[in-house]
Amino acid sequence: MGANDELDGNAAERDKAYFRDRAEREMDARLAAPRHGVAQALALTCRILAREGHESGLAGQITARDDTPGRFRTLAFGWGFDEATAERTVLVDDDLRPLGDDGRPLADPPAIANPATRFHLWIYRARPDVRAIVHTHPPYASALTMTGQPLRVAHMDATPFADQCAFLPAWPGLPVADDEGRIISEALGPRHSILLAHHGLLTAGRSVEEACYLAVLLERAARLQVRAQAAGTIQDMDQALAREAGSFLLKESIVRATFAYWGRRLTATADA
Repeated sequence: MGANDELDGNAAERDKAYFRDRAEREMDARLAAPRHGVAQALALTCRILAREGHESGLAGQITARDDTPGRFRTLAFGWGFDEATAERTVLVDDDLRPLGDDGRPLADPPAIANPATRFHLWIYRARPDVRAIVHTHPPYASALTMTGQPLRVAHMDATPFADQCAFLPAWPGLPVADDEGRIISEALGPRHSILLAHHGLLTAGRSVEEACYLAVLLERAARLQVRAQAAGTIQDMDQALAREAGSFLLKESIVRATFAYWGRRLTATADA
């Protein structure tokens, strides 16, 4: 039958692959989203996460790999997520020394990186596919890590984490040295997310937008799990279907369109 054929007055039935492929083509073509520079995307991510309840004083870090190896950009230490602007980000080398626009260390740096971003270096070295990292201490993910429980993928909104959310069962201490980076990067492995015992969450994205998207969804998934456990026994879902749904929800067009929506929501709140 052709695409416009009808059966008994209704559209011809097609298998699921047809509808998925069609949806993906249409989203790629029609879900337009702005392309941000790295500094602007980092600042937007900080403010989005602040709105989502990820703020924890000066704890937590957001970084993006620079095109030059051994460098990344992050929010300058001392600024809260809700205060982030592109101008308040800083480019640093692999010893966390602030760099100027020419890539040379600044003799009298006006800004420094959060010293805890050192463990991000280990992930970047191990994972060339990772372009950005979010690490925060939001309330529900943090609460879940205190119980020693990994994430349960038992709801559609949590499916991006099917087989993709690692769990570090023991806290390695304050992540300001190299041992913590080695331990966390090894526990993360090839996955894009991890819950860190007695600590918080980390997401590793193929873009700043994806790292932000994953962090928001991971905290929401943890919130669902904590609330569901209080209500009763969590029922497992079919994990093959979960992986299929998760792959769909991680489409770049969906990630970027969602990030753009969250950015517009910030603007609308500011203008209200």
